[in-house]
Amino acid sequence: MGNHFNENYINCVSNQIHSNVIVLGSLSQEGSKTDADGLIGNKCNQNLWIYTADCMPIFFADKRTRNVAALHCGRKGLEKKIIKNLLKIFDNFGTSRDDLLVAIGPAISKDHYLVDGLTLKEFYRKAENKKIMVNLTKTEKELYFSDSNHFKEQKLNQLDLKRSAYRQLLSENIPDTNIDISNLCTYKLKNEFNSWRKSKTLSRQWNFICSKR
Repeated sequence: MGNHFNENYINCVSNQIHSNVIVLGSLSQEGSKTDADGLIGNKCNQNLWIYTADCMPIFFADKRTRNVAALHCGRKGLEKKIIKNLLKIFDNFGTSRDDLLVAIGPAISKDHYLVDGLTLKEFYRKAENKKIMVNLTKTEKELYFSDSNHFKEQKLNQLDLKRSAYRQLLSENIPDTNIDISNLCTYKLKNEFNSWRKSKTLSRQWNFICSKR
């Protein structure tokens, strides 16, 4: 991996704000960061960097055109459909969904990502749709269809960010066989990862994908 850090490679980093904004790598190079949570390569030899501390780093690569992209995606990113926004850009590049490979990196697991009932209800309303509903578990469907009064009485509920991202990818016709999901939890593995939810740390994991065309 060290050969991707030589002087011929340009590092691209955005100012992440939990949005659904995606910019070209050339618009977010060192010294010219812009507000965005997604980077898409538009030139050769770009390192697209995402920093995380519980949210998901999600990487995309078109094995035919060799276009690549990186997303910083947590609960708000899923609610704002950042995945859908990125795939629209890939469509403009002429990408076939069958050629698109996706990797979801280490992030907080559902066991440690707990939210109140109303937050969970709002998440399902914004992040899920009818195409996704068929992939909900029985428990998730019960929570989705419960009324507001039920949620007011609930304590904290588990929210599975990785599974929700997976459902959104499936609903956008990304083949299941093209999606890889890390089972590593940033909250649980305290000696390996930084976790905002666990320690309110300002340290981050730095994740990248390299554009080579």
